[in-house]
Amino acid sequence: MTRRSFVAFVVAVAAGVSAEGARAADRLATPQASPSQTAPPPQVRIVSPASGAYVVGPTRLRAAVEPSDQATSVVFFVDGLKVCTVAAPPFECEWDAGQLITPHLLRVVVNLAGGGRVVKTARTTAVEFAETVDVDVVKVTVTVTDDRNRYVKGLPRSAFRVSEDGRPQTISHFFAEDAPLELVVAVDMSESMRPAMSHLKKAVSDFLGAVPSRHGVTLLGFNDDVFTIAQRAADPAARVKAVDTLTPWGATALYDVILKGAGLLDSQTGRKALVVFTDGEDAGSHATIADVEARLQTSDLTLYMIGQGQGIMSAPLKKVMERLSGPTGGRAFFTEHSDELHNIFNELLDELSQQYGLGYQSTNSARDDTWRQIKVDVDGQRRVRARQGYRAPASSSQRKER
Repeated sequence: MTRRSFVAFVVAVAAGVSAEGARAADRLATPQASPSQTAPPPQVRIVSPASGAYVVGPTRLRAAVEPSDQATSVVFFVDGLKVCTVAAPPFECEWDAGQLITPHLLRVVVNLAGGGRVVKTARTTAVEFAETVDVDVVKVTVTVTDDRNRYVKGLPRSAFRVSEDGRPQTISHFFAEDAPLELVVAVDMSESMRPAMSHLKKAVSDFLGAVPSRHGVTLLGFNDDVFTIAQRAADPAARVKAVDTLTPWGATALYDVILKGAGLLDSQTGRKALVVFTDGEDAGSHATIADVEARLQTSDLTLYMIGQGQGIMSAPLKKVMERLSGPTGGRAFFTEHSDELHNIFNELLDELSQQYGLGYQSTNSARDDTWRQIKVDVDGQRRVRARQGYRAPASSSQRKER
């Protein structure tokens, strides 16, 4: 072999090694099947925050891996920096997005038990002007049903129209069915609940057990006071087990628990719902119904109220429940018999999984503490239920005058 041919041979070998090294690197990032491992790689989704979402302040990073036992760990990166490593489901952790609504690149790396990894990315969105937490994105949860009261699925963003005080608004944010949900469930533990408690525990346990693990759930109990029965970060099985601790006694601080639930949801982002179960009118709250209405006008949560027993027979309570839930885009359910609660919770769970979410930046930038009416129309649909409006933030001078 001549020197020239030897050099050519060495270059060819080096090129082959380089190409093979690149292919090997690709194999490290992609799960490879082996003769003893024929299972397909797991399905990986970034649940929160979703691509296109606005994020600010404390934010929960959440990924879904199915089946989860194929993952040895899940690593979250934001803008190239590692935030956390989670070794077991639920695969989630907290991250502070800061005080500016700016775009971020979220990268999730799932390390697999059989070797290799799966990588997913999502990019959040910036508000286009005055990018601070003082800029309000008005969020509206929408439920659409047809003439037979069946939920309408698969509607695109282009099918929705939003107006505020009669003025068309531009939809800047949109999500379809079964988006991540922040849920607070409040259960009446007053003495009057004693005869129905066994049916109630079963219905609530089944409901909580059926809520997908990607949703955040907090369980409250209330009588003379308001108690946190299961924290938001609790394992789904632990939430179900916590229902067994419910013991009836005392009065019914109905208004206080709504305020408590609204406060818990305010610190969360995305879609929010508060479900309140009771069998009687308010007795013992420090708050008034006017306090609750004012609070709900400044919140983007959807309120659902369930009345059972005395609730179905008390016309004043029915009016209160409809009066509070309707303007938020929610509704009230009523049943005389506790053994029918299971059907109500199933119907509610079905609705929560079939909703749409819209976001827009109001063309009225005034901070004047006024009520703004929202109207949502959907092409070809007549039955649309959504938040009816909101109270604009007050100016600094108005807040000082209070």
